[in-house]
Amino acid sequence: MALLISIGHDGWYTEEQLAEELRTAAPGADIRPISSPGNLEDITVLAVSALKSDLPARLPNLKLVQKLGAGVDTIVAHPGLAPHVRVARLRPLEPAHEIAEYCLAYVLRGQRNMLAHAASQSRSAWEPLAPGRPAETTVGVLGLGHIGGMTARLMRDMRFRVLGWSRSPKEIEGVNCRHGDAALHQMLDECDYVCSILPSTPATRRLMNAETLAAMKPGATLINAGRGDLVDESALVAALGKGRPGHAVLDVVSQEPLPADSPLWTHPQVTITPHVSGWHLGDALKDVVENYRRLEAGENLLHEVDRERGY
Repeated sequence: MALLISIGHDGWYTEEQLAEELRTAAPGADIRPISSPGNLEDITVLAVSALKSDLPARLPNLKLVQKLGAGVDTIVAHPGLAPHVRVARLRPLEPAHEIAEYCLAYVLRGQRNMLAHAASQSRSAWEPLAPGRPAETTVGVLGLGHIGGMTARLMRDMRFRVLGWSRSPKEIEGVNCRHGDAALHQMLDECDYVCSILPSTPATRRLMNAETLAAMKPGATLINAGRGDLVDESALVAALGKGRPGHAVLDVVSQEPLPADSPLWTHPQVTITPHVSGWHLGDALKDVVENYRRLEAGENLLHEVDRERGY
């Protein structure tokens, strides 16, 4: 039994860094980076950020794919992953805090007129603008799970009026929680900022489409820190031209890295960040080695995914 680490993309941890940290958490465990995989027949657990297309077929004894993060949509839909292979994800606190802080940062950027003040400075113009008042500002959060719930509570604690939306009923103290398709359109019309932190499932893909974008409050800001396919990007470009929304902050996009010829790069009403809202895994690395142990012991896994539901 061995655990193989394959990040699957550049610009984050390296496999060797993660292997060293996991060995510290589980001394004596057989943990290998993809650069030194050894005999692939030994591999029973595969830890990935993105699952490469050819990898499952090369691991005949694979029993578990452990996602090094929360989103598992591309893993559960992977055509080469055998039905018996289990999938688990992480629910780490540190990147959840980071994503909530990311959303707050861009809400505060709007509230404090930072872009307008930067433009004034470029013209050497002294142009005072009143900041927005939190109590008079409505922040909507789409998705009220582990990360979305944390985001909603952070906005609440910053004194914003907070609306939350989810597929099924949720309750968060101090947050006006709504659910279902009918409630979504009404909620979007009330929000000055909309933070999308939903998982990618058949029910959420392109949730923000021409119809829902048109339901947004004129001049509102859409912040997507969930999954790239939650937003119909062609519809978004058209909607921005109509002022609904007035601006979009995209930390995730449908194709990553974003192609150089994408109109999103140069659109004056779009801010792009390269999938950095949640970065550090923190104590969640302990869950990776714990699932490795639990699999061997035949115990229930932490945060196992229902592959049919996709989460």
